[in-house]
Amino acid sequence: MMVISAQEEKLDPRVRRTQAFIQEAFLALLEEKGFQSITVREITERAEINRSTFYAHYPDTYGLLDATLQDIFRKELEHNALSVCHYSLENVRALMITVCKFIRQSQSNCKTPDSQFELMIEKQVRKQSQALLEMWLEKLGADLDVKSVAVATSWTIYGLAAQWNQDSKRPAVEVYTDRVLPLITANLPGD
Repeated sequence: MMVISAQEEKLDPRVRRTQAFIQEAFLALLEEKGFQSITVREITERAEINRSTFYAHYPDTYGLLDATLQDIFRKELEHNALSVCHYSLENVRALMITVCKFIRQSQSNCKTPDSQFELMIEKQVRKQSQALLEMWLEKLGADLDVKSVAVATSWTIYGLAAQWNQDSKRPAVEVYTDRVLPLITANLPGD
């Protein structure tokens, strides 16, 4: 979910600070080189921590990538106030724009994005978009299969955003979103 979990709230400030150092070092390395070539050793040297500290927080670089993308996307949703909004077609539009920009930014911040990196982005976008849509639709109280509608819509949003990102002649994100919004909202209730 987008809200901070009870487990995250209970995290010691030192743990949060250490995780922030690790993620900052990791993001800096991503800008310099591809994900596959980043080592735990490079991350720990950049973050000025030892290997055991890294492994106390993350199982490996994939776990770090997943947690980092989760945090960044959650912050984007919160920045756009989507995690505290209600369901409306305008908020679905804002979600699509947020997803497009997040995918575009993630790809441009990684020197050489690879398929594993893209799969992790897909996982976080779909998971958090689905959770947000479920929250909105449950509050709406509409007579529909909330989970199935949220799953289908989150896949549609991710797929269309990925297509927009790959288009070398992509239109402005707002223009594209307005064009594809009927595809996204086909299974959603009207305002």
